[in-house]
Amino acid sequence: MDPTIEVTAVDAPVATLGECPVWSASERALYWVDIDERTIHRHDWDTGAHERHVLGGRPGSIVKSQRDANLVVAVEHELVELDWATGETSKLLQLEAPNTGNRLNDGRCDPFGRFVVGSMFADTTAGKTTGVLYRVGLHGTARLRSGIGVTNGLAFDLERGLMYFADTPTDRVLVFDYDVESGEATNEQVFFDYAEVPGKPDGACVDADGCYWSASVYGWALLRITPDGRIDRRVELPLQKPSMPCFGGPDLNVLFVTTIGSGGNTPSEPGRDGFVPGTTLRIDGLGVTGVDEPAFSGLAT
Repeated sequence: MDPTIEVTAVDAPVATLGECPVWSASERALYWVDIDERTIHRHDWDTGAHERHVLGGRPGSIVKSQRDANLVVAVEHELVELDWATGETSKLLQLEAPNTGNRLNDGRCDPFGRFVVGSMFADTTAGKTTGVLYRVGLHGTARLRSGIGVTNGLAFDLERGLMYFADTPTDRVLVFDYDVESGEATNEQVFFDYAEVPGKPDGACVDADGCYWSASVYGWALLRITPDGRIDRRVELPLQKPSMPCFGGPDLNVLFVTTIGSGGNTPSEPGRDGFVPGTTLRIDGLGVTGVDEPAFSGLAT
């Protein structure tokens, strides 16, 4: 492990299937989900206090709402808004029919505040590709892509006009030209192929330099990939299944990483150095800063 960095455990319950960390600068708080436990967690940066709410379904991803202390949650087949103060949810939009075997998974707001979120067949051992990638915003809902196994790796580079996306079973990260004004994703290309490195592409984020940080699930690491598709840094982790990174802290220079515990299709290997699978990790000393993620701008009226 790189001696210049420090990896510690966030003082919070271990997740069964941790995913989708989101930093809220206005609250100085980190949110993340535990898909299998149907739970959303909140960690206060200043006090270290931990809170959580249990939902009626599996939350695949969360984004900030423009209303303070509210979150938009992709849960099962629909989007809901969660009022953190009360724990109450209100339905926003149904994206797919219930009881198809699909559920919503990875999602992120584009620079305009649209929620780009994808679905997947929940039983990944079936090998189905029934997932769809959606764009939801003030100008309506559209399908960006279909035929997806497991939606992951969504991230946006505003400066270069790019959208990244990974279908985990394919071992590839794709990149699209992304028009911020229209929300159209075109010119699909392979950005990075995991064939030559350990693990598979899971969740991701982009830093202030436009580099793509990919959680190498099963690979014990995070990969920092430059905009031209080269690995320029590999951060070794004490847990086998990192699921998604995000930058946070008041200066956006801390990297938080969710991990998978006993959930998923195969058991996690024991952690190293006393770390327990499912722990949310905090990484300091990277010398890199992130970008503040946009909040959801709302639905078509």
